[in-house]
Amino acid sequence: MIRHTFSILNGIGSSRESRLWQEGVLTWEDFLSSEAPAGISPGSKSIYDEKLVEATDRLDEGDASYFSETLARSDHWRLFDRFSEDAVCLDIETNGLPAGAGGYITVVGLYDGSQYTSFVRGRDLSAKALSDALSGCKCLVTFYGSVFDIPFMERALPGFSLDAPHFDLCFGLRKLGIRGGLKRIEGRFGIARGEDLDGMDGYGAVLLWNRAKRGNAEALDLLVRYNREDTVNLWHIARETYSMLRDSTGIMEHLQ
Repeated sequence: MIRHTFSILNGIGSSRESRLWQEGVLTWEDFLSSEAPAGISPGSKSIYDEKLVEATDRLDEGDASYFSETLARSDHWRLFDRFSEDAVCLDIETNGLPAGAGGYITVVGLYDGSQYTSFVRGRDLSAKALSDALSGCKCLVTFYGSVFDIPFMERALPGFSLDAPHFDLCFGLRKLGIRGGLKRIEGRFGIARGEDLDGMDGYGAVLLWNRAKRGNAEALDLLVRYNREDTVNLWHIARETYSMLRDSTGIMEHLQ
């Protein structure tokens, strides 16, 4: 989808992007080889050409961070297909208090499409450990993470930072008219949880952590499994959401 995206160019929004597609200008290569598509002036065309040449080079180099600023955050989903091999789903659990007011992270889960990794407070959770684990991430996938998970991590784990495009499924789904929390969304996509995790929510995760702090190993194991479900399920939802968002743009009508 990213090579069909012209919103990286100043002054081109969804309407003009659609006009370009309608005129047969479907890719950056098409734009570069055309003379003056969609009424774009020669002066603007020259500027846009330079931008698209740079974007093409950066994309071919696998430079995902370049697009973190070039693309509007609401369009970061367009990078998922290109960088899916280096995408990472992330979800955190906390002790239920706000960051900066006694709140801290209890578990961070990462899933790259094949392997789940957990980081637990008091065991292996640190800003450095997470930064190292995410060093190769070229597309972060979360659910409401741009509002909660990432800001909480930045406050609770000084030194943590991540410069990667962010596909926040919550807002991607809202663009499609689909609302609700993660558990409700999972049901919509036919994702079921195990009986011992069915119905568990964030408050239940806090209670599990409180039991784990008192030495209950089974509670900690269940908390990590709960986080694993949250994190791994994001991958399936991301693939489906990406396809739905792509189809909603209308580009597929011009590629058939």
